[in-house]
Amino acid sequence: MTAPVLDPGLDTVVVVPCFNEEDRLDEDAFLALGRSPAVSLLFVDDGSRDGTPDVLSRMSTAGTRTAVLTLERNTGKAEAVRRGILRALDDGPGAVAYYDADLATPPDQLVRLIAILASRPELVAVLGSRVARLGGAIDRRAVRHYLGRAYATLASLALGITVYDTQCGAKVFRVTDALAAAVAHPFRSTWAFDVELLHRLLAGGPGAEPVHPDELLEEPLERWHDVGGSKLRVGAAVRALADLVVIARARRGTARR
Repeated sequence: MTAPVLDPGLDTVVVVPCFNEEDRLDEDAFLALGRSPAVSLLFVDDGSRDGTPDVLSRMSTAGTRTAVLTLERNTGKAEAVRRGILRALDDGPGAVAYYDADLATPPDQLVRLIAILASRPELVAVLGSRVARLGGAIDRRAVRHYLGRAYATLASLALGITVYDTQCGAKVFRVTDALAAAVAHPFRSTWAFDVELLHRLLAGGPGAEPVHPDELLEEPLERWHDVGGSKLRVGAAVRALADLVVIARARRGTARR
C-alpha cells in the first residue's frame, strides 16, 4: 500500500480510540497512514482486555509517528476521544482528527479530508459524510442507513443547523481556542458526543468565540464500507436520542443568554 502524501503545512494528529480491537486493527494500513509527512497517530487504548495493547505497542515501535495513550479502565468512546484530543493538543499540531479503528472510512479518504482543511483556511472543521450517490461507493446496510437518516434529522433539530451525517467516524478539526474549550470538560453523552462536540463549538466557551456554521464543512466520502461488530445496542441508542433532547435544551439556553 502506497503511503498517502499530505501537505506538510498542516501537521495533524489522528486520534484513534480502541477498545478490544485486536482482531480488527489493520496494522499495515495504519502504518502506511502514519508514514504520511504531516500525519501522526495517537491510539487511545480504552482499557482493552484482549491483545490490543500488544498490537498497539508493536505499531508504536515500527518507525512511524505513532504513540499510544493507555487508559487504565474502559471509559467509553466519548471520553477516549476527548482524552486523545487533549493529549494531541499538547503537541501543538495544526489540526486534530478522530478516526474509527475499524477503517470503515479508508485511510485515503481521511487524508483527503485533512487536505481540504489545509487548503481552506476559513474552515474550522471538515466532517466526513456518508452520502450514497452516483460515482461513490458507500456500502451501508439499509437499516443503518435509514436509522442514520432519522437520527441526523433529530440531530439537526437539536443543533439548529442542517447536518447530513453526524456519526461518521472521520472528522478533522483545526486547532483553535474553540476546540480547546469544547474538549475541556467530559461530554455528557457517550453515544451522541459527536453532536455534543458540534454544539460546544457552535456555542463557544470561556475565551473562545462561537464557531459559525459556515466554518464547518461536510464532505461526501468517495468510499465507505460497513464493518460488522458495532457495539451500539438498543439501550445505548435510546440514551443517544435522550441526549439530543439535552443538547437541544442547552442550545436554547445559550441562545437566551
